[in-house]
Amino acid sequence: MSEDLEQFRAETRAWLEANCPQSMRSTFTSEDEIVWGGKNAKFANPDSKLWLDRMAERGWTAPMWPKKYGGGGLSNAENAVLQAELKRINARPPLYSFGLWMLGPVLLEYANEEQKLEHLPKIVRGEIRWCQGYSEPGAGSDLAAVKTRARLDEASGNWLINGQKVWTSLAHESQWCFVIARTDPDSVGHAGLGFFLVKMDQPGVTVRPIEQITGTSEFNEVFFDDAVCEANDMLGKPGDGWKIGMALLGFERGTSTLGQQMLFQNELDEIVRIARENGRGKDPALRQRIADAWIGLRIMRYNAMRMLSGPQDGSLAREATAYKLYWAVWHRNLGKLAMDVLGPEAEIVESGPYNLGRLQSLFLFTRSDTIYGGTNQIQRNIIAERALGMPKEPRPAR
Repeated sequence: MSEDLEQFRAETRAWLEANCPQSMRSTFTSEDEIVWGGKNAKFANPDSKLWLDRMAERGWTAPMWPKKYGGGGLSNAENAVLQAELKRINARPPLYSFGLWMLGPVLLEYANEEQKLEHLPKIVRGEIRWCQGYSEPGAGSDLAAVKTRARLDEASGNWLINGQKVWTSLAHESQWCFVIARTDPDSVGHAGLGFFLVKMDQPGVTVRPIEQITGTSEFNEVFFDDAVCEANDMLGKPGDGWKIGMALLGFERGTSTLGQQMLFQNELDEIVRIARENGRGKDPALRQRIADAWIGLRIMRYNAMRMLSGPQDGSLAREATAYKLYWAVWHRNLGKLAMDVLGPEAEIVESGPYNLGRLQSLFLFTRSDTIYGGTNQIQRNIIAERALGMPKEPRPAR
C-alpha cells in the first residue's frame, strides 16, 4: 500500500463511518430490501434510499466510471480499498443493477458521447432499471442462434424489432432492455447481429411473467412486434452485435465480481451465524463444509483481483473464462449447505403462495446458477477452446 492509498483508505473509512446508516450495516439482506433502482423502485427501509443517494452523489455506485458520467473516477487499487472498507462495516451494496454490472461498461467502451451522457448518469443514480434481451426459446447458451430481427425503417431511420426473448430477469419492472437482434435476415451464427437499446414502455413490447417454483416471477418472456429502437439507440454498427455482446459478458466476469462476492460473503456469514445458534456448527462434517466454502470464496476473490490487474476492455481473459463456472458451482453448493445447516424444517412450507425464508430462496435460486449465463457444459467448452486452445467441439451444420 502506497502512502496515497493509505490516505485514501483513511478518508474513505471516515466518510463511510459518517454517511452509512446503521441499518445499512448488516451482514444479510432480505429479498424485499434489495434495491434494484428504477423509477418505480420501492424502499422497504427509508435508509436504503438515503444510502443510495449518498453513494451515488459520490459516484461510488459505479466507483471506477469516469466522473463526467457520474462515476467515482477511482483506479483499480482505490476500488479494491473501497470494497474492503465497505466489507469492514458490513455495508450493504446501495444498488443492484444490470446497468451497473453489464451495460454500463459496454456503453463506456462502445457508445457515442451522446449515448453515454444520456444513459450512464441515470444508471449511477439508480433512476433507470435495465434488463437483458439475449436468450430466446431456441438460443440460450448458444447465443449465435438468435432469430429476433431488426429491420431498418428507411423513412424514420429507426429500427423495428420483431421476435421473442425468454428468461428475461426483471423485464416486468424495467424501463429499458439491451437486445441482440439480427440485422441481416440472411445471416447465420455470429455475423449480421446488432446491439440495440429498446424502451420497454411502448406498444410493440409485451411482457409475460414466468411463475417460478418459489411462487414469484423474476423471469419473463418478452415479445417484440415492430418495437421501435430509435436511430441513436443502436450501439456501434449493424454487424457489431456479437462483438459488443461478448464484451458485455467479459465485463460481467471482470469488474463486477467484487460486488458479487460481497453478497456471497454476507450469505456465508448468515449461514455461520445460524450454525452457531442452532448448534449444527458442532457437526464436524458441516464445519468442514463451512470451512471449504470460506476457502472457496477467498480463491474467488484472489482470481477476481488477478482479473482486475489485467485489461478492462471487455476482452475475456484466461482468468475470466473460469470465473462463471467456479462461482456457479460454489454458490450452488452454498445453497445446499444453507439447507443442511437449517435442518429438516428448512424443507417444509405450508402451502402456496410460498412464504420462504431468505436461505430457502437462496437454495432454490442457486439451482439455476449452473444454467443461466451459459451452462456449466458451455463454460467448460469456452475454457477448453478459448483459454487452452484445444480443438473446437464438432457442431452440426446450420
